[in-house]
Amino acid sequence: MTTETITLQIPEILYQRLVNTANATQRSIEEVILHALQVGSPPQWDDVPEEFQADIAALDKLDDDTLWQIVNSRKTAAEMKRYDSLLERNSNCTLTESERLELMALRQEADLFMLRKAQAAVLLRWRGNLVPTL
Repeated sequence: MTTETITLQIPEILYQRLVNTANATQRSIEEVILHALQVGSPPQWDDVPEEFQADIAALDKLDDDTLWQIVNSRKTAAEMKRYDSLLERNSNCTLTESERLELMALRQEADLFMLRKAQAAVLLRWRGNLVPTL
């Protein structure tokens, strides 16, 4: 892992809190600061499946209004009906090959859709927005 060095001026009271924490936990001030940065950083996306990482990572660059649009987005009734129909036919083992491929594509699309919604909500919350839980 590569590292970068920065110089940062922080208020004395914050510095003292970090020093006190370092002393109390018998850790270096650097460890405490790094931990505080990691905990306070934007939510990570690198634990999502690799095929979705680029889409999820791109959310970091979006403004709040666009993130709210993602959080509030819904699948249409027609999309859900088709998905449910394919799922039912799959459970009955009556899918054609083309329907099986369609179901696989829809399942991947649904996974990405939900991951995007969840990550957008987490980003909004991290940015200080009140995001209701459902």
